[in-house]
Amino acid sequence: MRKKMIGLEIRMKKNGFLPVLFVLILLSACTTPKDIVYFQDAGNFKAYKDVDKYEVYIHQDDLLAIMVNSQATEAALPFNLPMASYYVGGELYGQQRVLGYLVDKEGTIDFPILGKLKVEGLTRNQLRDLIKEKLKTNGLLKDPIITVNFLNFKVSVQGEVNRPGSFNITGERITLLEALSMAGDLTIYGRRNRVAVIREAKGERMILYHDLSSTELFKSPCYYLQQNDIVYVEPNKRRIQQSNINQNNSASIWLSIVSVLLTATSVIISVSK
Repeated sequence: MRKKMIGLEIRMKKNGFLPVLFVLILLSACTTPKDIVYFQDAGNFKAYKDVDKYEVYIHQDDLLAIMVNSQATEAALPFNLPMASYYVGGELYGQQRVLGYLVDKEGTIDFPILGKLKVEGLTRNQLRDLIKEKLKTNGLLKDPIITVNFLNFKVSVQGEVNRPGSFNITGERITLLEALSMAGDLTIYGRRNRVAVIREAKGERMILYHDLSSTELFKSPCYYLQQNDIVYVEPNKRRIQQSNINQNNSASIWLSIVSVLLTATSVIISVSK
């Protein structure tokens, strides 16, 4: 029996079956640690200070909460929007919330008494200083204290991540890595070297691609995300091939696989005789 098996192995080698099988095994294991590991060049990473450069700018469709306070409490009341209660099914839902100022297509808000204010492109602190100066210059308040916050700061993460979706940000600073973490990190099929951030500013869209395997990521202007940024993780070739099999060419692919299996079976039977 052993002599027959050795003879079968020799005949299969002569017919080129084992080399083909070996190639197929290699192709099936196409994912390597190099494709998955983040920050592979971390050993050469040099620390640098960039936190001070980060600012969140006001965009169209932002919803801003602006609170005006003063020692003269009654004098500050006309500059504040009323609180709103939310009802679901006739029942009070959650706590009262401050109504916000929606930034329109012209990049302005309609502020009480002061009227239209151009706010697009400003930071929170710049808008705070602008309102404070106008209130003092017009003699409306002597000691205004202004607070500006974003009510609809969110980012979206799509593509090859475990939990795609839109995420509300409670603070004003979120990194690309933090957003990916909120989405459950990349799947095994996500391209670590091609993660896109889609950003819109002043009516123009831009797309920046990032390589998570490189520490150059920290130098990107999109490392800190802005409100309404979209993060998209491209699928790798293996995922695209699987998609083609499952959706477009399933019948023809499976027929091809059956044909190959039948051919291989025929070869094994012929060399075993």
